Amino acid sequence: MADQVAAMCDQLIKALNVMMDAETGQVYRLEALKFCEEFKETSSFCVPCALQLADKAQPAVVRHFGLQILEHVIKFRWNNMPQQEKVQLKECAMHLLTTGTHSILEEESHIKDGLSRITVEMIKREWPQHWPDMLKEMEALTSNGEAQTELVMLILLRLAEDVITFQTLPTQRRRDIQQTLTQNMESIFSFMMAILHLNVEEYRKLKGSPEHELQARAHCRVAVATLNTLAGYIDWVSLVYITSGNCHLLEMLCLLLSEPELQLEAAECLLIAISRKGKLEDRKPFMLLFDDVAIDYMLSAAQSADGLAICMKSNEAVDVVERRYIFLKRLCQVLCALGGQLCSLVGSDVEVEVPANLSKYMEALLAFTTHSSQFLKKTTLPTWGSLFRHEALCKDAVVVQMAAKFLRTSMTNLVKAGFPSRDDNPSCQYSCVDFDSDEDFNFFFNSYRAQLGLVVRFACRIVPLEAFQIAAEWLQYQISSPIDTGAITSKTAEGLCSFLSPSVVQWDAMTVFMECMATQIFKNLEEEKLPIDQSMELLQAVLNYDTKDPLILSCVLTNVSALFPFVIHRPNFLPQVLYKLFKAVTFEVGQENKAPRSRAVKNVRRHACSSIIKICRDYPRVLLPCFDMFYNHVKKLCSSQATLSQMESSLMESLVLISNEFKDFEKQKAFIDELMASVVADWTSEEMRHVLSDPAVYLSFVGADQVVTEQNKDADTSGLNRARLSFCLYAMMGVVKRARWPADLEEAKAGGFVGGLTPTGAPIYRNPCTAQFLAFLPNLLALIRTQNSLFTPENMARLSETFSRAHDVMDAEKNVVLGLSQNLLDLYDTAVYKSNLERMQGFLSTLYDNCFHVLGSAGVSLQQDFYTIERLSEEIAGSAFLSLDHEYYNSLLCPLLGPLFAYMQQRLNVKWQLISQRTSVNGEDEEVVVCQESHVTQEMLEEQLVRLLTREVLDLLSVSCISKKGHEPAADKEEIDEEDMMMDSAQTASPAQPTEELSELGKHLFKHENIYMNMLTLTFTSLSWKDTTNCHRTASMVCWTLLRQVIGGNLLPEAVTWFYTSVLRALQVHGQHEVCNSTLSQLAMLIYENLRARYPELRVVMTQIPNISVEALDQYDHRLLDPNAQKVGDKKRKDHFRKLIEGTVGKALCQQFRKEVHIRNLPSLYKSPKPDKDVVQNSEATGLEALFAPEKNTL
Repeated sequence: MADQVAAMCDQLIKALNVMMDAETGQVYRLEALKFCEEFKETSSFCVPCALQLADKAQPAVVRHFGLQILEHVIKFRWNNMPQQEKVQLKECAMHLLTTGTHSILEEESHIKDGLSRITVEMIKREWPQHWPDMLKEMEALTSNGEAQTELVMLILLRLAEDVITFQTLPTQRRRDIQQTLTQNMESIFSFMMAILHLNVEEYRKLKGSPEHELQARAHCRVAVATLNTLAGYIDWVSLVYITSGNCHLLEMLCLLLSEPELQLEAAECLLIAISRKGKLEDRKPFMLLFDDVAIDYMLSAAQSADGLAICMKSNEAVDVVERRYIFLKRLCQVLCALGGQLCSLVGSDVEVEVPANLSKYMEALLAFTTHSSQFLKKTTLPTWGSLFRHEALCKDAVVVQMAAKFLRTSMTNLVKAGFPSRDDNPSCQYSCVDFDSDEDFNFFFNSYRAQLGLVVRFACRIVPLEAFQIAAEWLQYQISSPIDTGAITSKTAEGLCSFLSPSVVQWDAMTVFMECMATQIFKNLEEEKLPIDQSMELLQAVLNYDTKDPLILSCVLTNVSALFPFVIHRPNFLPQVLYKLFKAVTFEVGQENKAPRSRAVKNVRRHACSSIIKICRDYPRVLLPCFDMFYNHVKKLCSSQATLSQMESSLMESLVLISNEFKDFEKQKAFIDELMASVVADWTSEEMRHVLSDPAVYLSFVGADQVVTEQNKDADTSGLNRARLSFCLYAMMGVVKRARWPADLEEAKAGGFVGGLTPTGAPIYRNPCTAQFLAFLPNLLALIRTQNSLFTPENMARLSETFSRAHDVMDAEKNVVLGLSQNLLDLYDTAVYKSNLERMQGFLSTLYDNCFHVLGSAGVSLQQDFYTIERLSEEIAGSAFLSLDHEYYNSLLCPLLGPLFAYMQQRLNVKWQLISQRTSVNGEDEEVVVCQESHVTQEMLEEQLVRLLTREVLDLLSVSCISKKGHEPAADKEEIDEEDMMMDSAQTASPAQPTEELSELGKHLFKHENIYMNMLTLTFTSLSWKDTTNCHRTASMVCWTLLRQVIGGNLLPEAVTWFYTSVLRALQVHGQHEVCNSTLSQLAMLIYENLRARYPELRVVMTQIPNISVEALDQYDHRLLDPNAQKVGDKKRKDHFRKLIEGTVGKALCQQFRKEVHIRNLPSLYKSPKPDKDVVQNSEATGLEALFAPEKNTL
């Protein structure tokens, strides 16, 4: 036999060498691999060959393969091995641990890993029942040297990971091992602490001595392994073991922060420990970390942070040392976790005082906030936010003082700097480690600055006047500083800044700070304390500041808006503010009107319009005295422009907002009639009616049938025509969206806005823009019909060669859909449209969107005047309805939504079937397709668009039918957003049973059988479409809410069967995802339990599930159908049902061909017998019978 084993080992070694040789051909490599795999599966010589191959005299690759064979044997043959062979294999494994390795510094890490794996696999199958002395044997093994001690630590760590973290065992085995570990945890922890203490002491003693360098490194390696193992246990053991001995473990970890070779592992242990949740009383000992020793070690490590992760190269360049930088990240997280414990404990029921060393702690945190790494800065923000919002801590003198320091620090941190491609800031070196590209950094920084802005707001609440002073000084400094364009200037105009120019990034940062300060100062200071005079000086300086740089001017406009609330107290400044904004509305870089304008110029104009609208929306009463001046300016502007645009329509929108303050229906109606007279006259003209109702004339009117080259550009007439259409729609949209009656009912009555009462007594309001809109509507509907007909073959054929792709998705929108980022400089420096085709695409899509925005706004604004229009439902192709009275549901919405849902279900189902066919494996054809990169991109785009459309349709269905019970709308949106932003993540679990109910519209829709069956078909079909987000949302919120409305009726058995199989089919597609698995299983159980009694066909479906236990199904049915059967708890019932249907659950591709590992349960150690005594009969012990006896009525 020995000869056979030796011969087989030689063959295996040859096969391994063939596989590992880079020169080997593919055919030979596959043959060698097949030989090795077949040997593992079938050979009876596996154990002796594996032991011979694993001998330490062999090369590392051969040894590793030997250990792999042993692991395979234990995983897949253990259950069938005789007991004697198991014992023998266990002894051989222990022998390998004892003598089968090289010294700790020489041995390969993958060999150590392989040895630990086979030991843990045996432990998982035999401990504690059949191997009770395992822990003692491991402890004894450590006496053999550092290599064995490290192996023991690796074994304990892997055991904890498999049992607790990954839970790769059957429930009973996992419970047995976990309970045994818990029972022995005191000795395990003592053992690990002793090993750590011993090796750290030895390492410190020997590390400075050259002759003992190897021994010192060996002790260091053991200490690292022990710390890693501790990290695997600290996460889940009782807090008692972590905080025992006056937090001895945590103190020791703090001391190790000063050891360069151990500090990273120590910091990771410390982070896991301090991040623990649990009872506040149990966490109270963590406050010991604020004592002098621990906090001093953290403070010294934090304050030396800037130099720690940087090393100088020979050419004076700097480089980031990755291990040290990771340590800095962990130490920063430790401080943040400690801050989290502080905020939880101070001011709570456990009565923890504010620590005396709070200032030291905050200095350490500030050291990371001022560090060059943007990642470290962001890590500290949630902690600062918690401290500044804490009810007790925010009043502490140390925190108040630190809030002012934090605001000063934010002046630097708000500046966008540190792009990995550049070298103009100390942050750049760290960004090279943290980010793959400038786009990645830009995405990160935008998120970081939004979060920083929130924390700045919190700090401003604490020290509002100091915040104002900082903002004022910074703004004055920027105004007085000359513009520095830097090395990278604008591409579109000479001498202008790019968004990377030093002046722009400074102005940008200051502007964010100013906005944060301004939003808080009015909320947190009484009116008499507001710095009105100083703010007016500041505003005057901003208004006097003149620049032709669009990027800086945009920042100036934001500062004007931020300071505007102060103008309420000094109304004489109002005309100057309006003049500044009006001037920016027509901003041009040069003297002449040059087209095409850059995005930066267009952004300034839009910014100015948005600022005016915002001011008019928020302070209409303040602006009312300036109404005539405002109106005259708009008239003058409109008369001087050859073509009117979105800018002029925005100013008209602003005027309507102010006119709402007239609170006089006739006066406001007369104003709107005058304002819109020319617009409506143009829109309703015979020429326009002809254009808007005939697709061929329409295409000619907008120039889509003309051939245009870049030399002759677009025909002037066509450009003017497009501008006419756009302006008319923008103007009407602004008026319809903004014209309103007074919110106060008495004021509305006095102003003539109430036209009557509904049968329920609610007022019927009149909108002053109704007459103008009703005149506008016929041609608007004609335009929608024309636009929908543009996709027919004959109209597509009318498009010229230039505009043949006019209906394609624009490149910028494609990038958004596909998640591709745009070049950062192009966001500001390029023209808005790069070509005539893009201009036409933008016009057609925007015009189409605006048609529906007008219709949607009309429903909200006009209400009865809109919904009582004759034949409205027949005229509208589709729209969003937000405020329709119930009396119009049947007459208007049911005829619209029924056919819409039926059509979308059919259309989307075809699209998803195509996607499924495309993604299924179809051999050579797929290879041909994949070769065409553009084709693949187009397929990805189409699939993503279908996915987005599916979610939109199901959102519409959900909004139409379901009335959600839950949170009331937030009174202060900003506060809610702040809370949301400060949370790292929020996971919401699905409710045990959906609580949604039908809305009023939903009840009307469910009166029509064809409509509700279309909706049910759409929702249940969509579960199997390859979109997990949609599946989860629809299964958890929509399906059962709709289905339970009809289960009391006479549903056909075929329909019930189809609904149920649709859910099971969805489990086949999405069951690999735990979230979908949970919601779909819940939905399947709801259907089965509610319909099983009436539809025995459901049992027939269940019996077709692969590998279902008929006995278990009978038991479930018996409990469900028999009223006298013993009932079980919800959790057991759900677990039972999930086991029944687990045969339908699809597996991920990586799991489908994996060989199953079966671990047998051992006799349970901890099963406690149920008490068989009746507590009522045992009256002597309980006194229950005596307590409830009739004679005790005196109670």
